[in-house]
Amino acid sequence: MTDRERDRRIQDLGTLKAIAHPLRMQLYRALTIARTATASQLAEQVDEAVSLVSYHLRKLAEHGLIEQAEPQTADGRERWWQPASDGVSIRDEDFSDAPEKAAAHTAASRLFFDQRADLYRRFLDERAHWGREWSQAADSSEWLLKLTPRELAELSRRMYGLVREYEERGRAAVAAGDTEGRENVAVHTYGFPFRT
Repeated sequence: MTDRERDRRIQDLGTLKAIAHPLRMQLYRALTIARTATASQLAEQVDEAVSLVSYHLRKLAEHGLIEQAEPQTADGRERWWQPASDGVSIRDEDFSDAPEKAAAHTAASRLFFDQRADLYRRFLDERAHWGREWSQAADSSEWLLKLTPRELAELSRRMYGLVREYEERGRAAVAAGDTEGRENVAVHTYGFPFRT
């Protein structure tokens, strides 16, 4: 784990609205994966103009979601960016006390879900190109459980801890130069009540 804050908790409406913009969320995700990048590098990834990407990066920085990083090249004209924390968290309890805040939280949650679903759809479309080993390792599961709110919270905490363990293992391996066969992997989980 780095010395940066882990999972910065977003509690204000302004910061929520800043990250809940489709392009800004794409940029934040790309920067989280890259760890450091320039506006030009990110613009290439999201297929947008550098000036537009620079604008949105500044908006993310205004809300403390990203920050300037040490230059990675000798070219002093390039501004390098990095996430300001190792992830963010957004909790319903911080936005449920007013209708406008609740609506913004719902809209943000829907955007995040749509982008995650698009990422998985892209994998499904490209699965044949990943090869047998990756295709067999990939997972899509659904469990239908009977739980109390406390049990669901405990399950979420335990799953979160396990994913963090693998995240730290992967980062340590990359830092040690062990990059052979490693790819970016998205792990999405959803735990929520429903009635039939």
